[in-house]
Amino acid sequence: MNTLLIYGATGYTGQMAAEHAKRLGLDFEIAGRNAERLQTLANRLDVPYREFNADAQAEQSLNGVSVLLNFAGPFAQTSNALMRACINAGVDYLDITAEINIYRLAEQLGSEAAEAGVMLLPGVGWDVVPTDCLAVHVARRVRKPQSLSVALQVPGSMSRGSAMSVSEIIGAGQWTRVDGQLVPTPDAQPRYFDFSEGSVLCAPLSFGDLVTGWHSTGIPNIAMFVHISGDAFPEGDLSQLPDGPTAQQRDSHRARAVVEVTAADGTVVRSMIETINGYSYTPLVAIEAARRVLGGDRQPGFKTPAQIFGSGFAETIAGTTIIDL
Repeated sequence: MNTLLIYGATGYTGQMAAEHAKRLGLDFEIAGRNAERLQTLANRLDVPYREFNADAQAEQSLNGVSVLLNFAGPFAQTSNALMRACINAGVDYLDITAEINIYRLAEQLGSEAAEAGVMLLPGVGWDVVPTDCLAVHVARRVRKPQSLSVALQVPGSMSRGSAMSVSEIIGAGQWTRVDGQLVPTPDAQPRYFDFSEGSVLCAPLSFGDLVTGWHSTGIPNIAMFVHISGDAFPEGDLSQLPDGPTAQQRDSHRARAVVEVTAADGTVVRSMIETINGYSYTPLVAIEAARRVLGGDRQPGFKTPAQIFGSGFAETIAGTTIIDL
């Protein structure tokens, strides 16, 4: 069977993705941990559902599935078991995480996945599709690129899931890639980047681009920065936050990222990608990635979006443009 299974489909982004998959007429099922919520969504979309936990028994629930698309975060709690289940069941694994430790895990499991003929493709959402594709684009503008800096602008309020994932990212510590190796850099300093409205201070934060950028471009020195331009990072009990911004709130905040590359001769080039709000972008691009994998765009092992779909993939979502600065 050539079936897509959307795990975490009743969550904020997972539900938008399932609705989009239905509009496209894809052959898919939904899955998650809450049978009542799954049944309600399955009845509304007229699709089958599977109830199972992201644990050691998850493999038993993947019969007949070709691609698993995981929306259930924080991914530190789901990706390990689901990746291993997919490797054992011969199912390609995709997710939308920004958590660096998930990319490191996929990298570590890459050889095992390749032997099983399975692809591990984390990060088919706002992070890291636009930044991964943009990194490849900018790297091609110079000869012998040596360093790569990636800066994300996070506008508006965060969803509950994003806030919990960012907590995982912060908990993973601060890292920088130096001469091809990930190195702890607890004293990393903020930098200014211009997202088209004047320079703003961006804090160092270890997103998955520290892994994907290395694999996609081969650039040995990579640093990652984030500017939260809307509400400050929420404090307190993150589980009590709203599911996510409303459609109106999403429409009022476009998303941007800047990539800077320095060549061996000292030449510095920058490009910016701008698109619809990240929460609107993610379900669209994730389903498009899954659709392409179902159609045969795949390679066994750990891969990045730009490696599989090319540097133009990010721009296939309407409203997305790259500007060379």
